[in-house]
Amino acid sequence: MQERSSVAELAERLRRELDRYSPGGKLPSSRALVERFRVSPVTVSRALAQLAAEGLVVTRPGAGAFRAHSGTAPAPAGDTSWQEVALSADGAADLVPRSVDASGVLVSLAAPPPGVIEFNGGYLHPSLQPERAMAAALSRAGRRPGAWGRPPMEGLPELREWFARGIGGSFTAAEVLITAGGQSALTTALRALAPPGAPVLVESPTYPGMLAIARAAGLRPVPVPVDADGVKPALLADAFRATGAPAFVCQPLFQNPTGAVLAPERRREVLRIAREAGAFVVEDDFVRRLVHEDAGPLPRPLAADDPDGVVVHVCSLTKATSPSFRVSALAARGPVLERLRAIQVVDTFFVPRPLQEAALELVGSPAWPRHLRSVSAELKARRDAMTAALGLHLPDFALPHVPSGGYHLWPRLPDRAEESALTAAALRAGVAITPGRPYFSAEPPAAHIRLSFAAVAGTGEIAEGVRRLRMACDEVLG
Repeated sequence: MQERSSVAELAERLRRELDRYSPGGKLPSSRALVERFRVSPVTVSRALAQLAAEGLVVTRPGAGAFRAHSGTAPAPAGDTSWQEVALSADGAADLVPRSVDASGVLVSLAAPPPGVIEFNGGYLHPSLQPERAMAAALSRAGRRPGAWGRPPMEGLPELREWFARGIGGSFTAAEVLITAGGQSALTTALRALAPPGAPVLVESPTYPGMLAIARAAGLRPVPVPVDADGVKPALLADAFRATGAPAFVCQPLFQNPTGAVLAPERRREVLRIAREAGAFVVEDDFVRRLVHEDAGPLPRPLAADDPDGVVVHVCSLTKATSPSFRVSALAARGPVLERLRAIQVVDTFFVPRPLQEAALELVGSPAWPRHLRSVSAELKARRDAMTAALGLHLPDFALPHVPSGGYHLWPRLPDRAEESALTAAALRAGVAITPGRPYFSAEPPAAHIRLSFAAVAGTGEIAEGVRRLRMACDEVLG
């Protein structure tokens, strides 16, 4: 985190000083900048690269960095209008258009402007990430014999075995594939289970990335409502009967965005209903390792209680580590496993072996359980801080369910509040929030926002962010 902030600060200071140099004038050497600003050479290099990307400086290997000529005429733009016709014609015969609205996904991936508090993040703040443990694991992994060679297509056997043990039940390494992150695994699963044009049942509300995956595959997401106990079995059965969908995608543990945990009696019903419908359940077990300190024992994955191959299970290390640590598992039983394997190989060949080796080093190190305990305590503290701040400053925000796992809250807005207006006002006030509309595949029953407490620096920033959000509400609601 310190390195990133140093890069941004140095880039801003150099940006302010550019007027000292004439166009084409040479900036001080990297060594001089290191000594003057007391930063590392890496920080200087990254700051100059940022300015170069903005078109403010030009870097020449061996010569240095120079202020760019502001009057340089841009290259003439080509005529790409023909693509509008080509892309439209390409999807003309599709039963479901494959054009994708990625805005709901980009909200949690894009970094907010400097000074804006990140209540819309989808990953742990750098201070919560096990950066030293990951660096050490990657260093050790790189020295393993054969670490840079081609791995088995299905993944390293030891890593598959580790994921199988985590799923539980009678799962074995032979029933696990290593994939490049949960999003990739979910994409593979949906492509394997449903042909283009087919309906696929999804929770409502649900993760916008899931809706984007389905639509990109030409599938039609059909919403099934959830409450505090997860998906409603009677409505799930109705949806299967009405649509003939081949699959239902769900997050039984700390569902995104509601935080709901599928109740024990509903777990059995979901499996029974899908089995009777001749359909699969895609279980996205995405935050099992982000349980809060006060959660108590967790229910097993649905896959652990499914001997008949109804469940296709997805789990990942990414949420508990870093957005760039994209190692996950896709587990299934029966003939579907071969179809999943084929699609996985065609799409990505395999997950890079050094990353798989690093994952093995990380989860086998003493630092791993320490990290999980630390994150568990910190997430509880942050959840409690945000809940208390909302109750103090925004009592009109309804918060009927406070989860004991995951990284966000899902407050319902007052009836007179409008999501897009509040989101824009919040950004002006210096806090980024996520509107609720992208989480619904049909018309939402009420206005919501999602507030992440994992992507910020700490409880102090949470308090300040809620205070800014209060200012935005005052602007919008009067």
